[in-house]
Amino acid sequence: MHRVPHNSRVYAVGDIHGRADLLKRLHDLIRTDAAPFHDRRKAIVYLGDYIDRGPSSREVLETLVTTSLPGFDSVHLKGNHEDLLLRFLDDAQIGLDWAMVGGDATLMSYGAADGRRLRGSVDFETMQKKFHGQLPPAHLEFLHNLGSFHVEGDYLFVHAGVRPGRPMEDQDETDMLWIRDVFLQSTADHGRVVVHGHSITHEPEIRPNRIGIDTGAYATGRLTCLVLEGAERSFLST
Repeated sequence: MHRVPHNSRVYAVGDIHGRADLLKRLHDLIRTDAAPFHDRRKAIVYLGDYIDRGPSSREVLETLVTTSLPGFDSVHLKGNHEDLLLRFLDDAQIGLDWAMVGGDATLMSYGAADGRRLRGSVDFETMQKKFHGQLPPAHLEFLHNLGSFHVEGDYLFVHAGVRPGRPMEDQDETDMLWIRDVFLQSTADHGRVVVHGHSITHEPEIRPNRIGIDTGAYATGRLTCLVLEGAERSFLST
């Protein structure tokens, strides 16, 4: 049986995508769930994709930057959408690609774009400069400090997945942020059970080698959290 470290209770949060309302609700559920376990070490691992698509990307990042759950070790991983944001800050030419996958919602939430949909005629260079001015330094520091993966006992936490057959020390960050089919369809033993988001399923997807917990919160209203203690698994959901 796969286990997390002794005397630890570990919570993993799926893709939030600009739904600050769901994050607040899930934090309340986690606090309630964790309250009886006074003697446990408690950890919360956020799997990335905090921004884009939903209406409140700025509020989500502000919550994560300023409001750690008391008594929890907090781990924040990078998702592919955070990767796109950081790339846009350096290269305005990817603005349209980012906007087409939900980056327009983030730019609007920071006041760097108006309410219209962003398409090819937009001056992304001007928008990039405005975004630089609107993005709080604490948010930028948070984004630069996001990790690629995290380990708790027999579980590996990562945003998208890993390249099957490749040792962890040789994994590429691009795969960990973006991989889909070759990972999702693999039955290989990855050494640890991989807990990931990135690929939406209606319910948490439990396979022998992985657990997917992206339940499409921005569209469905279901933000999912995996709870691990010893060899036990359970779920919380908004």
